[in-house]
Amino acid sequence: MSTVVADITISLDGFVTGPDAGPDAGLGRGGEELHAWVMSDHEVDRAMLEEASAASGAVVMGRNLFDVIDGPHGWNDEMGYGADVDARPPFFVVTSSRPETVRLAPSHDFTFVLDGPAAAVEQARAVAGDRDVYVMGGGQVVRSCLDAGVVDRLRLHIAPLVLGGGTPLFDAAVPRSLVQQDVRVSPHAVHVTYDVTR
Repeated sequence: MSTVVADITISLDGFVTGPDAGPDAGLGRGGEELHAWVMSDHEVDRAMLEEASAASGAVVMGRNLFDVIDGPHGWNDEMGYGADVDARPPFFVVTSSRPETVRLAPSHDFTFVLDGPAAAVEQARAVAGDRDVYVMGGGQVVRSCLDAGVVDRLRLHIAPLVLGGGTPLFDAAVPRSLVQQDVRVSPHAVHVTYDVTR
């Protein structure tokens, strides 16, 4: 059975976007700096990116994140899931309504799941085979999947950045203990992997 990995970049002060994030503003004011590690050529950062892209059998994301990546300033032929690796596993978008159009279709496979994050993870697991399911964000979807107990592993990419506001990851989260399994460091991020205790 596949492992469900919640994988997200976070600032030192706990935000996964800067203020005013959205389709026209991407990750918000200062938020693009969160992903400096993704654009890095440092061996640690490249290894993290390539390992995750290769292991992804399916990906779960929220509607806000989908609207950003499918928007006019989102993914393109040179930059997609896994940055320049541009992996294309099936994507499951947690939403309350399907979009009228999808700019990235048919080059990307999007399924819109109307009955919550846990259902999206279940559908993603059904197609992932022996590969992993990645919950890539946004913050609310990652937190909801953790709170629902459907995440096996949490991977945080901690950027050396204080945003001072934005979308918090752990706002009103269910308390839980984690078991640290791996730490890798580059000039652009501290990559920490935890097993999630049940």
